[in-house]
Amino acid sequence: MFQIILLLLLVLTSLQTFSQQEEINIISWNIQDFGKTKSNDELNEMAELLRDADIVAIQEVVSGFGGAQAVAKLTDILNRKGAQWDYAISNPTRIPKYVTERYAIVWKTKHIKIKNRGRLIKELETVVDREPFILDFYLKDKKLTLINFHSRPHDKNPEAEIKALTQYINSKITGPLILAGDFNVDEANPVFNDFKQKGYSPAVTNQKTTLKRACDGYDYRNHAIDNIFYSKTIAKTKSSVIDFVRECDNLERARKLSDHLPVYLSIELK
Repeated sequence: MFQIILLLLLVLTSLQTFSQQEEINIISWNIQDFGKTKSNDELNEMAELLRDADIVAIQEVVSGFGGAQAVAKLTDILNRKGAQWDYAISNPTRIPKYVTERYAIVWKTKHIKIKNRGRLIKELETVVDREPFILDFYLKDKKLTLINFHSRPHDKNPEAEIKALTQYINSKITGPLILAGDFNVDEANPVFNDFKQKGYSPAVTNQKTTLKRACDGYDYRNHAIDNIFYSKTIAKTKSSVIDFVRECDNLERARKLSDHLPVYLSIELK
């Protein structure tokens, strides 16, 4: 009888581990000016927001001194919160110095493996200011590609960049794909129509993700421009915008972390 109970416990544990491994929690976050200006307390607050994720895509990492160090410090703090994490950071994007930046991707290593540290998509550098960062993850026998992207500002035709990127994806990527980032346009913009027709869906719709400088009554959110798109080979289980502000009195302190809110997506690979 004891052996039967032990066997059942082992099976249940195995199923639970498999389930935990198959469901992947992803966060995409534009962390404003992510570099040496972020204090240890602020990095710890960020880690608390991110600790339950499996993969985190970060935009707007400072390209000069302090950016890579901030990513390393954040990863070290996450490592002290109950799980082991690793990170990859891109080379600086090619655009002139005043707007160049890096991308970072941070992930839990227990069930997620990599074969390389990713790369900027140089094929797009002539049509995209901040060329996207691509990295392949491996979960048991399944591959998941993640592209991290920060388009140019809304008044500088980000639609042209999005069109070029989504055409690249439609022609080059065949397996499960996550496209995460700050697109500087709403997912309802017609520029995404062809992408959606190819089977890609946004994690959130009609949800504002940027923060105003001051609270207008109770309204402190501004634009719905951050999102995570996922391919038809991926099943969404839940998604949301992580609102760490909650009320107007917290806005000033919240903006010290970032002027964007993180987007959360939980998925299963089909």
